[in-house]
Amino acid sequence: MTSTPLRSPPAIDDQTVATLLERADAVSRHALESGALQPIRTEQDWIEDGRFRFSVRWVSSLALKDRARVDTVIRRNPDFNPFLPPEPALTVMDLGDAHRVVLNKFPVIDRHLLIVTRHFEDQRAPLSRPDFDALAAVIAAHGGLGFCNGGRTAGASQAHKHLQWVPDGAARLEAFLPANGARGSEPAFSNAALPWAHAFVRLAGGGHMAERLTGAALASAFRLACATLGLPCAADPMPPYNLLVTRETLLLVPRTQERWQDVSVNSLAYAGSLFVRDRAQIDRLRACGALAVLATVGRTPD
Repeated sequence: MTSTPLRSPPAIDDQTVATLLERADAVSRHALESGALQPIRTEQDWIEDGRFRFSVRWVSSLALKDRARVDTVIRRNPDFNPFLPPEPALTVMDLGDAHRVVLNKFPVIDRHLLIVTRHFEDQRAPLSRPDFDALAAVIAAHGGLGFCNGGRTAGASQAHKHLQWVPDGAARLEAFLPANGARGSEPAFSNAALPWAHAFVRLAGGGHMAERLTGAALASAFRLACATLGLPCAADPMPPYNLLVTRETLLLVPRTQERWQDVSVNSLAYAGSLFVRDRAQIDRLRACGALAVLATVGRTPD
């Protein structure tokens, strides 16, 4: 079964998107006061693997009650949809006619935003033109890292379609790019140092797209990455994947399993940011090596 072709939605208002972080901060303050927003307090360590450095966050020993919040997310009650409708206290704004921006109720990272479809679509459904427009609008205005966990096998915790955004500094996709001399001149390329199947595509300023990221250009880059990896870009359901986007680069990673041992892996891991529940899991990650862990849950390179 395949989806209908990408359609062109009404434009998203740039002035509205420009106020997104200001509004998100105001909603966050009120949601913290009311208890609707429940951040998970974490500690941070680092894992070095070759030239790559991974941030690993875990639930703080000073906030063990947060473990219950983590367990709430992990249990994933299939009958509960937190996005239909989202909690009013966590809702930031409408983003065009197709999406709302909602705070992550249990954030590990400050200003972690969810871009949620206003009507139910399955997380495994193909990304549509409105999805690309919404994600591109936020990244064009505020930088940062946008991402999508394409289904539970790719680390999605909810079945309702949503994309995500975190600010600059939360994860560093650029650190996983090949050295300048190894990228060649093609718009799609890979990094031979990464032992899993993947495709990078140049975005703004890289010759493949206009200087300002747009939804149309992002959709085009996604199709190119899918073609490079042999993935169907409009299958319904899509095979599992992780999509990561900055202003300059798109990364697509096919997935084969959700977890390495008992550690769930989502898109942020492929930008150097891992989350675990306790120090014992960090010790096992370090012993195995972060690159080997990500290779285990990804697809073997062709």
